[in-house]
Amino acid sequence: MSVQFTGRPVPPVTAETAEWWDATRDRVLTVQRCLRCENVQLYPRVICTQCGSLELELVPASGRAVVYSHTTVEKSANPEFFAPPYTVALVRLEEGPTMLTNIVNADPHDELCDRSVTVTWEALADGRQLPLFTLTTE
Repeated sequence: MSVQFTGRPVPPVTAETAEWWDATRDRVLTVQRCLRCENVQLYPRVICTQCGSLELELVPASGRAVVYSHTTVEKSANPEFFAPPYTVALVRLEEGPTMLTNIVNADPHDELCDRSVTVTWEALADGRQLPLFTLTTE
């Protein structure tokens, strides 16, 4: 399934997220790991949310996750963003953190909790790639 985002707002790049977004240009999903306590977090921040350390690094993630929760959007405030109905999901990455995303190949009316998903990518106009997820064939 190919998804076109003609009206999708382009996510901002900040000092904290620039390296993360740069990795997406090569379709590499990364998570942030604390060098002191080894906590893994996503989205990138200046500080470890577990121990307060400022010693953090980005490491590649597997791109595998499990759907933790989801909802179906039946009427969109901006239909160019995604043509409804579409699925918004909270997925738990194999590395531990959760990520808010879209499941792009699922029937929006199916129960998706606890289903396995894998990252897929959609190009943004500026060359970055937006990580989305597809159901893993089981």
